[in-house]
Amino acid sequence: MSTTTVETPAAQAPEATPRRRTRRRGERGPLATVASHALLTVASLIALFPVAWLFFLSLGPDKDDYLHPGQIWHKMTFDNYAFVLQHTDFFDWLKSSLIITLGTTAIGVILAATSGYAVSRMCFPGYRKFMWVLLVTQMFPVAVLIVPMYQILSDLGLIDTYIGLILVYCTTVVPYSAWLLKGYFDTIPFEIDEAGRVDGLTPFGTFVRLILPLARPGLAVAAFYNFLTAFGEVAFASTFMLSSDKYTFAVGLQSFISEHDAQRNLMAATAVLVAIPVSAFFYLVQKNLVTGLTAGGTKG
Repeated sequence: MSTTTVETPAAQAPEATPRRRTRRRGERGPLATVASHALLTVASLIALFPVAWLFFLSLGPDKDDYLHPGQIWHKMTFDNYAFVLQHTDFFDWLKSSLIITLGTTAIGVILAATSGYAVSRMCFPGYRKFMWVLLVTQMFPVAVLIVPMYQILSDLGLIDTYIGLILVYCTTVVPYSAWLLKGYFDTIPFEIDEAGRVDGLTPFGTFVRLILPLARPGLAVAAFYNFLTAFGEVAFASTFMLSSDKYTFAVGLQSFISEHDAQRNLMAATAVLVAIPVSAFFYLVQKNLVTGLTAGGTKG
């Protein structure tokens, strides 16, 4: 009698269920990523629309084309740009704007950097009050300052001069820039100053050779603020500059508007051309600018 052995199949292990992927901290899901990209796209379009619209209006040959923008498509031309470059004082405005703007930027950054560094590192009598005095100067409106500043510049013989307007702009940009750079210098370890003194550097040598290179992002932010403030200011420039060949861009644009007429097509073309120097300056400082704007949140 033979016995047959029936082999029973081994118990099959239960199928392993795939683990659900754990999302890391700070990692966004697909829906959040799509929503953020859509929001950024909409924000970019909103920011670019005024620039694109201004450029579109500048292509209209008639001064009233802005009232009927749909008609510009059939008669686009660059004649407005040719007229502005050939028959206006555009290049005089460019020269004046660059002299005043770059002068304000250079002098303003130097004064603000030295002031901010002195308050950040040196405990001299009244240093706290000094910073508050700088802050208080920003409280006065332009209308209150124009008359006394005009009297001061007139007594000094600086009316209708580049240096006079540069000094006026410095009174506006230096207080804010000093506060900005003082806060940035506070983020630089004090041990760097001590190391410079150990190596035989004077306080000024330490400031120039060690601190300023480290503060480059903060300097870029201050320079960009000074540049924009001087480049776009109207009230002081239109009051203190009397010669048409010394007008800045902001004042020169007003020449296209009279009591009974407004050449808006030429204004639009000039505004587009005016934006080129600002865009070029922003391109030069953009890397340090972004670093300087975000540096305050990474201290520690």
